[in-house]
Amino acid sequence: MNAIQTNNLRKQFDENVAVRGLTLAVTQGEVFGFLGPNGAGKTTSIKMLLGLVAPTSGSAMLLGAPLGDRAVRAHIGFLPEHFRFHDWLSAREFLDLHGRLYGMSAARLRSHIAELLDLVGLTPFRDKQLRTFSKGMLQRIGLAQALLNDPALVFLDEPTSGLDPVGRRLVRDIIRDLRARGTTIFLNSHLLSEVEITCDRVAFIKHGEVLRVSELKSLVNGATSVTIRADGLTPAIVAGLGQWSRDVRADGAQVTLTVSDETALPAIARYLIAQNVAVYALTPQHLSLEDLFIQIVGTDGGL
Repeated sequence: MNAIQTNNLRKQFDENVAVRGLTLAVTQGEVFGFLGPNGAGKTTSIKMLLGLVAPTSGSAMLLGAPLGDRAVRAHIGFLPEHFRFHDWLSAREFLDLHGRLYGMSAARLRSHIAELLDLVGLTPFRDKQLRTFSKGMLQRIGLAQALLNDPALVFLDEPTSGLDPVGRRLVRDIIRDLRARGTTIFLNSHLLSEVEITCDRVAFIKHGEVLRVSELKSLVNGATSVTIRADGLTPAIVAGLGQWSRDVRADGAQVTLTVSDETALPAIARYLIAQNVAVYALTPQHLSLEDLFIQIVGTDGGL
């Protein structure tokens, strides 16, 4: 059973289509990255999955139940990108309030709140009002709240945006521990370096549609940018390089293309030599997730 399954999920606000047709499957126990430029429909998609916004059309299942199932929602955690907490409450009171909303017993709350405050590094501030917290501290207490009900599925919308490097490492460690326990994590983040470290698979979306879903390890390890410096490159020869890549860019005596596997390099070299091209350099370079994002999604909009 998939933790998340969507089929042509669509959301339209008057004339504005925020999500055109989201179709994806997230398996149980994986960390799934959700990537796209600003305005791609990422946050709207998350809100639909959480039942905060009703879809215009399409369908989805969370933990085997239709969207909005109250029993299932009790097993879901959520850290929103833009959070507004009860700033007159202390950290401990804030978690206690949410725990009681979940129906947790007082005895369970006492021990669990202490564990979570320790987990996110806020034990020394447990009795401080949230209005005195920095943005990073609020991010941490929000993460503790998202984990309060021991969720089977957690949605994290920009979980490290307000954190320093120490805080980002803490969140990475928490995500790894959750995955080891079998928790599914749906992660939306513009910090691609964090995604590259933590996620098992990623989906690239644009204009509310999935462009590509890939296993991150094979995506990053396999994709290679190749720069060729040569003499005698005609338009026909450059076009012939398209048999190894859909992304071929020529600039005078230099051509750059992307291949999915380094094993293509000898064949490319043999092809060029057979075309009587004088090859001076053929330089491969593994692509980062940022390079791949720009290649797949484009440059007309930031994360």
